[in-house]
Amino acid sequence: MTPETHIPETETRRHFFGRGASGVGAIALAHLLGRDLNASDAAKPAAGGLDGLPHFAPKAKRVIWLFQSGGPSQIETFDPKPALAKLRGQDLPESIRKGQRLTTMTSGQSSFPLVESAFGFQQHGESGAWISDLLPHTAKIADDICIVRSMHTDAINHDPAVTFLQTGAQIAGRPSMGAWLSYGLGSESSDLPSFVVMITQGTGGQPLYDRLWGSGFLPTRYQGVKFRSVGDPVLYLSDPAGISRDQRRTFLDALAKLNRKQFEDYGDPEIVTRIAQYEMAFKMQRSVPELTDLSSEPEPVFDLYGEDARRPGTYAYNCLLARRLAERGVRFIQLYHRGWDQHGSLKSGIQRQTKTTDQASAALVQDLRQRGLLDDTLVVWGGEFGRTVYCQGTLTESEYGRDHHPRCFSMWMAGGGTQPGQSYGATDEFSYNIAENPVDVHDLHATMLHLLGVDHTKLTFKFQGRRFRLTDVHGRVVKPLLA
Repeated sequence: MTPETHIPETETRRHFFGRGASGVGAIALAHLLGRDLNASDAAKPAAGGLDGLPHFAPKAKRVIWLFQSGGPSQIETFDPKPALAKLRGQDLPESIRKGQRLTTMTSGQSSFPLVESAFGFQQHGESGAWISDLLPHTAKIADDICIVRSMHTDAINHDPAVTFLQTGAQIAGRPSMGAWLSYGLGSESSDLPSFVVMITQGTGGQPLYDRLWGSGFLPTRYQGVKFRSVGDPVLYLSDPAGISRDQRRTFLDALAKLNRKQFEDYGDPEIVTRIAQYEMAFKMQRSVPELTDLSSEPEPVFDLYGEDARRPGTYAYNCLLARRLAERGVRFIQLYHRGWDQHGSLKSGIQRQTKTTDQASAALVQDLRQRGLLDDTLVVWGGEFGRTVYCQGTLTESEYGRDHHPRCFSMWMAGGGTQPGQSYGATDEFSYNIAENPVDVHDLHATMLHLLGVDHTKLTFKFQGRRFRLTDVHGRVVKPLLA
């Protein structure tokens, strides 16, 4: 029996169709890879993204999301309720709670004593925005930011709430927003990933899983690349000892030929991802050391961000690196800062958090503005939910805590076509329910995509017989937030 006559008896159905589509596969490979294999080490616009996107002229080219994991208290930051001082210790009226669900951490409490913020608020800027005394640096950019006081979410616990903010669904498995944008819009950089993730080190708090910046059912080439603060910024980027750059290039060229052949035989899109990621890693061997070398930054920059910006792994360092990534065309830059989950000792805990984050958050906005980048960079600040107006645990003269509260919380946005100097939405006198202009998570995502020139109803991906999108079947663009 010759090999030719043996083929029908040995090859699988999948292999048969893969071989039959080899010609189409070669064309698809060239299309999917775009310029990944042809680009030189010199920075140039990289191919990627879908035909027809953006759907309309974008205001923003990139996103920097300053995610404050744990749920910052809106009552201590952007939603002042001074009248609570007169109600201190009184029970939250049932007419306000209306039987809404509680977490297991407070559902067993015999009472729900109201507690005011221990910190004052002042109006700032020409906009007169009310901002906590805890945030003196944010107060200086009051006219640059758009504060949304009427955010709400469906999730009451951390993991589903964070997953919801990052992926548009409470259940794990969906693509993250950064992955959706990498898939839809591609990258402006040829030698850095389109989606980068950085996490503040040493803050403790709720765990953060890689799936939060994962690609879900999208090809894995669109997942976020996590930068580390110790050792190589990206794992497995350095060559082994004794391997030169020319040897690495020769090795990758040979490996790419084998992978191309396999793709033509099988048509598996993950083979395309493998080729693209090898090529990106090769380019990053030069681009990442240059990116993370802050020696060229002048002293006024460190004065702006604070001395912590010199130390890898700090929030300030990550904010400065976020600006450098934005300058180099990275599409989606995700920062995570944990430690906002203050069920007890909120008074002391939130002071530590704001001291660590306030200066650098404001500095990033100021730095982008000074460099002409704020107009097309969307900066988003906020967590997964807010905190309750009532005290969790024992209320004392010196301390108090607050439980999770999904019914209302505050976020702010800056740049990228948002309306600066605006405070949008309002809560009731207890900061418990939304009184005006509610904005849910899907609305936030739809608005962010709109600013990037994307119609959120049209950016879809077919998986298991259904077309999925970031906003699922929900979401509306909140037009008052747009400049």
